[in-house]
Amino acid sequence: MAPPETNTVYGRLDPDIEAKLQKQKDIDAWLPITSSRNAKWWYSAFHNVTAMVGAGVLSLPYAMSNLGWGPGVVILVLSWIITLYTLWQMVEMHEMVPGKRFDRYHELGQYAFGEKLGLWIVVPQQLIVEVGVNIVYMVTGGRSLEKVHDIICANKTSCTPMKTTYFIMIFSSVHFVLSHLPNFNSIAGVSLAAAVMSLSYSTIAWATSLGKGVQPHVTYTSRHHSDVGKTFGFFNALGDVAFAYAGHNVVLEIQATIPSTPEKPSKGPMWKGVIVAYIVVALCYFPVALIGYYVFGNTVRDNILISLEKPGWLIAMANIFVVIHVIGSYQIYAMPVFDMIETVLVKKIRFKPTWYLRFIARNIYVAFTMFVAITFPFFGGLLGFFGGFAFAPTTYFLPCIMWLAIYKPKRFSLSWCANWICIVLGVILMVLAPIGGLRQIIIDSKNYTFYS
Repeated sequence: MAPPETNTVYGRLDPDIEAKLQKQKDIDAWLPITSSRNAKWWYSAFHNVTAMVGAGVLSLPYAMSNLGWGPGVVILVLSWIITLYTLWQMVEMHEMVPGKRFDRYHELGQYAFGEKLGLWIVVPQQLIVEVGVNIVYMVTGGRSLEKVHDIICANKTSCTPMKTTYFIMIFSSVHFVLSHLPNFNSIAGVSLAAAVMSLSYSTIAWATSLGKGVQPHVTYTSRHHSDVGKTFGFFNALGDVAFAYAGHNVVLEIQATIPSTPEKPSKGPMWKGVIVAYIVVALCYFPVALIGYYVFGNTVRDNILISLEKPGWLIAMANIFVVIHVIGSYQIYAMPVFDMIETVLVKKIRFKPTWYLRFIARNIYVAFTMFVAITFPFFGGLLGFFGGFAFAPTTYFLPCIMWLAIYKPKRFSLSWCANWICIVLGVILMVLAPIGGLRQIIIDSKNYTFYS
Protein backbone atom coordinates (compact mmCIF):
# COMPACT_ATOMS: atom_id res chain seq x y z
CA MET A 1 0.00 0.00 0.00
CA ALA A 2 1.40 3.41 -1.00
CA PRO A 3 2.02 5.97 1.77
CA PRO A 4 -0.43 8.89 1.97
CA GLU A 5 0.57 12.07 0.10
CA THR A 6 1.79 14.88 2.28
CA ASN A 7 2.68 18.52 1.75
CA THR A 8 5.60 18.28 4.17
CA VAL A 9 9.05 17.68 2.75
CA TYR A 10 11.39 16.42 5.46
CA GLY A 11 14.69 18.22 5.76
CA ARG A 12 13.33 21.42 4.19
CA LEU A 13 11.88 24.60 5.60
CA ASP A 14 8.28 25.64 5.16
CA PRO A 15 7.96 27.29 1.70
CA ASP A 16 6.74 30.59 3.23
CA ILE A 17 9.71 30.74 5.63
CA GLU A 18 12.05 29.78 2.80
CA ALA A 19 10.62 32.56 0.63
CA LYS A 20 11.09 35.12 3.44
CA LEU A 21 14.69 34.01 3.99
CA GLN A 22 15.39 34.27 0.28
CA LYS A 23 13.88 37.76 0.19
CA GLN A 24 16.08 38.75 3.14
CA LYS A 25 19.15 37.41 1.30
CA ASP A 26 18.18 39.39 -1.80
CA ILE A 27 17.85 42.59 0.26
CA ASP A 28 21.20 41.96 2.00
CA ALA A 29 22.78 41.43 -1.41
CA TRP A 30 21.44 44.85 -2.45
CA LEU A 31 22.35 46.85 0.67
CA PRO A 32 25.78 48.57 0.55
CA ILE A 33 27.42 46.98 3.61
CA THR A 34 26.55 43.32 2.96
CA SER A 35 26.47 43.20 -0.85
CA SER A 36 30.16 42.43 -1.37
CA ARG A 37 32.50 40.36 0.85
CA ASN A 38 35.59 39.86 -1.28
CA ALA A 39 37.86 42.64 0.07
CA LYS A 40 41.58 42.08 0.72
CA TRP A 41 43.45 43.10 3.86
CA TRP A 42 44.95 46.13 2.13
CA TYR A 43 41.42 47.41 1.42
CA SER A 44 41.09 47.63 5.19
CA ALA A 45 44.37 49.58 5.38
CA PHE A 46 43.51 52.33 2.94
CA HIS A 47 39.82 52.50 3.95
CA ASN A 48 40.92 53.13 7.55
CA VAL A 49 43.54 55.69 6.50
CA THR A 50 40.94 57.49 4.38
CA ALA A 51 38.42 57.39 7.24
CA MET A 52 40.82 58.66 9.88
CA VAL A 53 43.31 61.05 8.30
CA GLY A 54 41.53 64.06 6.90
CA ALA A 55 40.35 67.45 8.03
CA GLY A 56 41.47 66.52 11.54
CA VAL A 57 45.22 66.42 10.77
CA LEU A 58 45.17 69.96 9.37
CA SER A 59 43.80 71.35 12.63
CA LEU A 60 46.28 69.60 14.96
CA PRO A 61 48.86 72.45 15.06
CA TYR A 62 45.97 74.78 15.95
CA ALA A 63 44.92 72.35 18.68
CA MET A 64 48.50 72.32 19.97
CA SER A 65 48.43 76.13 20.19
CA ASN A 66 45.47 75.82 22.57
CA LEU A 67 46.90 72.91 24.56
CA GLY A 68 50.58 73.83 24.85
CA TRP A 69 53.59 71.53 24.50
CA GLY A 70 53.15 69.31 27.57
CA PRO A 71 49.37 68.63 27.53
CA GLY A 72 49.34 68.61 23.72
CA VAL A 73 51.93 65.88 23.27
CA VAL A 74 50.42 63.77 26.09
CA ILE A 75 46.88 64.03 24.65
CA LEU A 76 48.05 63.20 21.11
CA VAL A 77 49.99 60.10 22.22
CA LEU A 78 47.26 58.94 24.64
CA SER A 79 44.61 59.33 21.94
CA TRP A 80 46.67 57.26 19.49
CA ILE A 81 47.10 54.44 22.06
CA ILE A 82 43.52 54.48 23.38
CA THR A 83 41.90 54.55 19.94
CA LEU A 84 44.16 51.74 18.66
CA TYR A 85 43.08 49.67 21.68
CA THR A 86 39.36 50.36 21.20
CA LEU A 87 39.69 49.65 17.48
CA TRP A 88 41.26 46.27 18.32
CA GLN A 89 38.26 45.57 20.57
CA MET A 90 35.81 46.23 17.74
CA VAL A 91 37.75 44.03 15.32
CA GLU A 92 37.67 41.22 17.91
CA MET A 93 33.94 41.65 18.63
CA HIS A 94 32.93 41.52 14.95
CA GLU A 95 32.69 37.70 15.04
CA MET A 96 32.57 36.91 18.75
CA VAL A 97 29.41 34.80 18.25
CA PRO A 98 30.18 31.65 16.19
CA GLY A 99 28.45 31.75 12.82
CA LYS A 100 27.36 35.40 13.14
CA ARG A 101 28.94 38.64 11.97
CA PHE A 102 28.11 42.05 13.42
CA ASP A 103 28.32 43.93 10.14
CA ARG A 104 27.19 47.27 11.54
CA TYR A 105 28.05 49.26 14.66
CA HIS A 106 24.43 49.25 15.85
CA GLU A 107 24.18 45.45 15.49
CA LEU A 108 27.04 45.09 17.98
CA GLY A 109 25.31 47.63 20.23
CA GLN A 110 22.07 45.65 20.08
CA TYR A 111 23.91 42.47 21.09
CA ALA A 112 25.59 44.25 24.01
CA PHE A 113 22.67 46.34 25.32
CA GLY A 114 19.52 44.70 23.92
CA GLU A 115 17.58 45.12 20.68
CA LYS A 116 15.88 48.48 21.39
CA LEU A 117 18.33 50.07 23.83
CA GLY A 118 21.34 49.18 21.67
CA LEU A 119 19.70 50.81 18.67
CA TRP A 120 18.97 54.03 20.57
CA ILE A 121 22.45 54.19 22.11
CA VAL A 122 24.44 53.64 18.93
CA VAL A 123 22.46 54.89 15.92
CA PRO A 124 21.98 58.56 16.99
CA GLN A 125 25.67 58.91 17.88
CA GLN A 126 26.83 57.14 14.75
CA LEU A 127 24.60 59.31 12.57
CA ILE A 128 25.83 62.50 14.26
CA VAL A 129 29.41 61.41 13.59
CA GLU A 130 28.96 60.34 9.98
CA VAL A 131 26.63 63.15 8.91
CA GLY A 132 28.78 65.60 10.89
CA VAL A 133 31.95 64.44 9.12
CA ASN A 134 30.26 64.74 5.75
CA ILE A 135 29.21 68.32 6.53
CA VAL A 136 32.68 69.28 7.76
CA TYR A 137 34.27 67.66 4.69
CA MET A 138 31.95 69.67 2.44
CA VAL A 139 33.34 72.80 4.13
CA THR A 140 36.93 71.50 3.95
CA GLY A 141 36.66 70.60 0.28
CA GLY A 142 35.08 73.95 -0.59
CA ARG A 143 37.65 75.95 1.41
CA SER A 144 40.55 74.03 -0.17
CA LEU A 145 39.19 74.68 -3.67
CA GLU A 146 38.86 78.35 -2.74
CA LYS A 147 42.50 78.41 -1.58
CA VAL A 148 43.65 76.92 -4.91
CA HIS A 149 41.61 79.55 -6.77
CA ASP A 150 43.09 82.38 -4.66
CA ILE A 151 46.68 81.17 -5.19
CA ILE A 152 46.24 80.87 -8.96
CA CYS A 153 44.55 84.28 -9.18
CA ALA A 154 46.95 86.07 -6.78
CA ASN A 155 48.67 88.12 -9.51
CA LYS A 156 45.91 88.16 -12.10
CA THR A 157 43.34 90.92 -12.53
CA SER A 158 41.09 88.87 -14.82
CA CYS A 159 39.91 86.51 -12.05
CA THR A 160 36.47 87.12 -10.61
CA PRO A 161 36.16 86.76 -6.81
CA MET A 162 33.84 83.92 -5.79
CA LYS A 163 31.96 83.20 -2.59
CA THR A 164 32.85 80.18 -0.44
CA THR A 165 29.29 79.01 -1.10
CA TYR A 166 30.07 78.38 -4.77
CA PHE A 167 33.21 76.41 -3.99
CA ILE A 168 31.25 74.16 -1.64
CA MET A 169 28.69 73.63 -4.41
CA ILE A 170 31.46 72.76 -6.90
CA PHE A 171 32.92 70.27 -4.43
CA SER A 172 29.51 68.69 -3.77
CA SER A 173 28.88 68.16 -7.49
CA VAL A 174 31.44 65.31 -7.46
CA HIS A 175 29.42 63.50 -4.78
CA PHE A 176 26.21 63.66 -6.77
CA VAL A 177 28.06 61.26 -9.10
CA LEU A 178 30.27 59.16 -6.80
CA SER A 179 27.51 58.54 -4.27
CA HIS A 180 25.87 56.13 -6.69
CA LEU A 181 28.70 53.60 -6.45
CA PRO A 182 26.90 50.73 -4.70
CA ASN A 183 29.23 49.56 -1.88
CA PHE A 184 32.61 49.84 -0.12
CA ASN A 185 34.44 47.61 -2.57
CA SER A 186 33.24 49.68 -5.50
CA ILE A 187 34.84 52.81 -4.00
CA ALA A 188 38.15 51.01 -3.28
CA GLY A 189 39.93 52.94 -6.04
CA VAL A 190 38.63 56.28 -4.76
CA SER A 191 39.65 55.31 -1.21
CA LEU A 192 43.16 54.27 -2.28
CA ALA A 193 43.69 57.59 -4.08
CA ALA A 194 42.41 59.41 -1.00
CA ALA A 195 44.77 57.50 1.33
CA VAL A 196 47.78 58.34 -0.88
CA MET A 197 46.70 61.99 -0.98
CA SER A 198 46.41 62.14 2.83
CA LEU A 199 50.02 61.04 3.26
CA SER A 200 51.10 63.42 0.47
CA TYR A 201 49.50 66.61 1.80
CA SER A 202 50.48 65.79 5.38
CA THR A 203 54.10 65.47 4.22
CA ILE A 204 53.83 68.75 2.29
CA ALA A 205 52.37 70.45 5.40
CA TRP A 206 55.15 69.47 7.81
CA ALA A 207 58.03 69.54 5.29
CA THR A 208 57.08 73.02 4.02
CA SER A 209 56.70 74.22 7.61
CA LEU A 210 60.15 72.87 8.41
CA GLY A 211 61.60 74.51 5.31
CA LYS A 212 59.98 77.80 6.24
CA GLY A 213 61.77 77.76 9.57
CA VAL A 214 60.66 79.07 12.94
CA GLN A 215 58.85 82.36 12.41
CA PRO A 216 60.19 85.62 13.91
CA HIS A 217 58.86 86.44 17.38
CA VAL A 218 57.18 83.03 17.67
CA THR A 219 55.71 82.27 21.09
CA TYR A 220 54.25 79.09 22.55
CA THR A 221 51.97 80.61 25.17
CA SER A 222 48.20 80.22 24.75
CA ARG A 223 46.76 82.02 21.72
CA HIS A 224 44.11 83.49 24.07
CA HIS A 225 44.75 86.37 26.48
CA SER A 226 41.92 85.90 28.98
CA ASP A 227 41.50 82.96 31.34
CA VAL A 228 38.05 82.30 29.88
CA GLY A 229 39.52 82.20 26.35
CA LYS A 230 42.32 79.86 27.44
CA THR A 231 39.86 77.48 29.13
CA PHE A 232 37.42 77.32 26.23
CA GLY A 233 40.29 77.11 23.74
CA PHE A 234 41.62 74.08 25.63
CA PHE A 235 38.18 72.45 25.50
CA ASN A 236 37.87 73.12 21.77
CA ALA A 237 41.33 71.62 21.16
CA LEU A 238 40.23 68.40 22.89
CA GLY A 239 37.44 68.17 20.31
CA ASP A 240 39.90 68.76 17.46
CA VAL A 241 42.00 65.81 18.67
CA ALA A 242 38.90 63.61 19.10
CA PHE A 243 37.80 64.50 15.57
CA ALA A 244 41.20 63.38 14.25
CA TYR A 245 40.61 59.83 15.52
CA ALA A 246 37.21 59.07 14.07
CA GLY A 247 37.62 55.86 12.08
CA HIS A 248 35.80 53.62 14.58
CA ASN A 249 32.41 54.63 13.26
CA VAL A 250 32.96 52.72 10.04
CA VAL A 251 35.33 49.93 11.17
CA LEU A 252 32.73 47.14 11.48
CA GLU A 253 31.23 48.14 8.15
CA ILE A 254 34.69 47.94 6.56
CA GLN A 255 35.36 44.56 8.19
CA ALA A 256 32.03 43.29 6.85
CA THR A 257 33.47 43.48 3.33
CA ILE A 258 36.28 40.99 4.13
CA PRO A 259 35.56 37.26 3.53
CA SER A 260 35.47 35.04 6.61
CA THR A 261 35.48 31.31 7.39
CA PRO A 262 35.84 29.45 10.72
CA GLU A 263 39.41 28.59 9.73
CA LYS A 264 40.27 32.10 8.53
CA PRO A 265 38.14 34.70 10.34
CA SER A 266 38.05 38.24 9.02
CA LYS A 267 39.75 39.69 12.10
CA GLY A 268 43.19 38.48 10.86
CA PRO A 269 43.35 40.49 7.62
CA MET A 270 41.36 43.34 9.20
CA TRP A 271 43.84 43.77 12.06
CA LYS A 272 46.77 43.65 9.63
CA GLY A 273 45.17 46.50 7.70
CA VAL A 274 44.49 48.45 10.91
CA ILE A 275 48.15 48.22 12.00
CA VAL A 276 49.32 49.55 8.61
CA ALA A 277 46.70 52.31 8.81
CA TYR A 278 47.78 53.37 12.30
CA ILE A 279 51.44 53.54 11.26
CA VAL A 280 50.38 55.87 8.43
CA VAL A 281 48.25 57.86 10.91
CA ALA A 282 51.29 58.33 13.17
CA LEU A 283 53.42 59.43 10.19
CA CYS A 284 50.77 62.01 9.29
CA TYR A 285 49.63 63.29 12.70
CA PHE A 286 52.73 63.70 14.85
CA PRO A 287 55.00 65.54 12.36
CA VAL A 288 52.19 67.88 11.25
CA ALA A 289 51.07 68.67 14.82
CA LEU A 290 54.51 69.12 16.36
CA ILE A 291 56.40 70.78 13.49
CA GLY A 292 53.45 73.01 12.58
CA TYR A 293 53.20 74.27 16.15
CA TYR A 294 56.98 74.57 16.48
CA VAL A 295 57.22 76.80 13.38
CA PHE A 296 54.15 79.04 13.82
CA GLY A 297 53.53 78.90 17.57
CA ASN A 298 50.27 80.46 18.73
CA THR A 299 49.68 82.30 15.43
CA VAL A 300 48.96 79.10 13.46
CA ARG A 301 45.59 79.05 11.67
CA ASP A 302 42.89 76.40 12.22
CA ASN A 303 43.99 74.85 8.90
CA ILE A 304 47.79 74.60 8.69
CA LEU A 305 47.75 74.99 4.88
CA ILE A 306 46.24 78.46 5.27
CA SER A 307 49.24 79.50 7.40
CA LEU A 308 51.58 78.29 4.65
CA GLU A 309 51.49 80.85 1.83
CA LYS A 310 54.67 80.07 -0.16
CA PRO A 311 55.73 78.45 -2.39
CA GLY A 312 52.35 79.03 -3.99
CA TRP A 313 52.46 76.12 -6.43
CA LEU A 314 53.22 73.64 -3.62
CA ILE A 315 50.45 74.95 -1.34
CA ALA A 316 48.02 74.82 -4.27
CA MET A 317 49.06 71.21 -4.91
CA ALA A 318 48.59 70.33 -1.23
CA ASN A 319 45.09 71.82 -1.29
CA ILE A 320 44.25 69.82 -4.42
CA PHE A 321 45.44 66.70 -2.54
CA VAL A 322 43.15 67.66 0.34
CA VAL A 323 40.21 67.95 -2.06
CA ILE A 324 40.89 64.50 -3.52
CA HIS A 325 41.27 63.01 -0.05
CA VAL A 326 38.08 64.46 1.42
CA ILE A 327 36.20 63.25 -1.67
CA GLY A 328 37.19 59.70 -0.66
CA SER A 329 36.58 60.35 3.05
CA TYR A 330 33.11 61.70 2.34
CA GLN A 331 32.23 58.48 0.52
CA ILE A 332 33.64 56.26 3.30
CA TYR A 333 31.49 58.00 5.94
CA ALA A 334 28.45 58.32 3.69
CA MET A 335 28.27 54.59 2.87
CA PRO A 336 26.97 53.47 6.32
CA VAL A 337 24.45 56.34 6.20
CA PHE A 338 23.28 55.18 2.78
CA ASP A 339 22.99 51.68 4.25
CA MET A 340 20.80 52.93 7.12
CA ILE A 341 18.60 55.02 4.82
CA GLU A 342 18.14 52.20 2.31
CA THR A 343 17.52 49.64 5.09
CA VAL A 344 14.67 51.78 6.46
CA LEU A 345 13.21 52.38 2.98
CA VAL A 346 13.31 48.70 1.99
CA LYS A 347 12.72 46.85 5.26
CA LYS A 348 10.50 49.26 7.20
CA ILE A 349 8.64 51.26 4.56
CA ARG A 350 8.84 48.28 2.16
CA PHE A 351 9.91 50.04 -1.02
CA LYS A 352 11.29 47.79 -3.73
CA PRO A 353 15.13 47.79 -3.82
CA THR A 354 15.58 49.54 -7.16
CA TRP A 355 18.27 51.75 -8.70
CA TYR A 356 15.98 54.80 -8.80
CA LEU A 357 15.16 54.46 -5.08
CA ARG A 358 18.90 54.54 -4.38
CA PHE A 359 19.38 57.41 -6.85
CA ILE A 360 16.75 59.62 -5.17
CA ALA A 361 17.72 58.78 -1.57
CA ARG A 362 21.45 59.39 -2.03
CA ASN A 363 20.98 62.62 -4.00
CA ILE A 364 18.75 64.00 -1.25
CA TYR A 365 21.39 63.15 1.36
CA VAL A 366 24.22 64.81 -0.59
CA ALA A 367 22.05 67.90 -1.14
CA PHE A 368 21.28 68.04 2.61
CA THR A 369 24.95 67.94 3.67
CA MET A 370 25.78 70.57 1.03
CA PHE A 371 23.02 72.88 2.28
CA VAL A 372 24.12 72.63 5.93
CA ALA A 373 27.80 73.15 4.97
CA ILE A 374 26.91 76.28 2.98
CA THR A 375 24.83 77.60 5.88
CA PHE A 376 27.39 76.94 8.67
CA PRO A 377 30.95 76.91 7.27
CA PHE A 378 32.66 77.34 10.67
CA PHE A 379 35.51 74.89 10.18
CA GLY A 380 37.34 75.14 13.54
CA GLY A 381 34.25 75.26 15.71
CA LEU A 382 32.59 72.41 13.84
CA LEU A 383 35.60 70.16 14.46
CA GLY A 384 35.57 70.82 18.19
CA PHE A 385 31.82 70.52 18.59
CA PHE A 386 31.33 67.29 16.63
CA GLY A 387 34.62 65.89 17.92
CA GLY A 388 33.54 66.05 21.52
CA PHE A 389 29.81 65.52 21.23
CA ALA A 390 29.80 62.26 19.28
CA PHE A 391 33.30 61.17 18.31
CA ALA A 392 34.44 60.74 21.91
CA PRO A 393 31.68 58.23 22.81
CA THR A 394 31.86 56.11 19.64
CA THR A 395 35.66 56.15 19.49
CA TYR A 396 37.01 56.40 23.03
CA PHE A 397 34.62 54.60 25.37
CA LEU A 398 31.56 52.97 23.77
CA PRO A 399 33.65 49.97 22.57
CA CYS A 400 34.97 49.62 26.14
CA ILE A 401 31.44 49.60 27.60
CA MET A 402 30.41 46.94 25.08
CA TRP A 403 33.49 44.88 25.95
CA LEU A 404 32.66 45.03 29.68
CA ALA A 405 28.99 44.20 29.02
CA ILE A 406 29.76 41.20 26.79
CA TYR A 407 32.97 39.67 28.17
CA LYS A 408 32.52 40.72 31.82
CA PRO A 409 36.24 40.70 32.80
CA LYS A 410 37.08 40.14 36.46
CA ARG A 411 36.93 43.29 38.59
CA PHE A 412 40.31 45.05 38.95
CA SER A 413 41.89 42.79 36.31
CA LEU A 414 44.09 44.48 33.67
CA SER A 415 41.28 44.40 31.09
CA TRP A 416 38.74 45.83 33.58
CA CYS A 417 41.08 48.65 34.65
CA ALA A 418 42.13 49.53 31.08
CA ASN A 419 38.52 49.76 29.94
CA TRP A 420 37.45 51.93 32.87
CA ILE A 421 40.38 54.30 32.34
CA CYS A 422 39.32 54.70 28.69
CA ILE A 423 35.70 55.25 29.75
CA VAL A 424 36.57 57.96 32.31
CA LEU A 425 38.87 59.82 29.91
CA GLY A 426 36.31 59.51 27.10
CA VAL A 427 33.47 60.89 29.23
CA ILE A 428 35.62 63.88 30.27
CA LEU A 429 36.37 64.51 26.60
CA MET A 430 32.69 64.19 25.67
CA VAL A 431 31.63 66.74 28.31
CA LEU A 432 34.35 69.37 27.83
CA ALA A 433 35.03 69.43 24.06
CA PRO A 434 31.55 70.48 22.80
CA ILE A 435 31.58 73.48 25.17
CA GLY A 436 34.68 74.90 23.50
CA GLY A 437 33.45 74.04 20.03
CA LEU A 438 30.06 75.70 20.56
CA ARG A 439 31.72 78.87 21.91
CA GLN A 440 34.00 78.97 18.86
CA ILE A 441 30.99 78.64 16.53
CA ILE A 442 29.25 81.53 18.35
CA ILE A 443 32.37 83.73 18.07
CA ASP A 444 32.82 82.95 14.36
CA SER A 445 29.14 83.52 13.60
CA LYS A 446 29.22 87.11 14.94
CA ASN A 447 31.06 88.30 11.83
CA TYR A 448 29.38 85.92 9.41
CA THR A 449 26.59 86.70 6.97
CA PHE A 450 24.61 83.70 5.75
CA TYR A 451 25.52 82.56 2.22
CA SER A 452 28.05 85.38 1.91
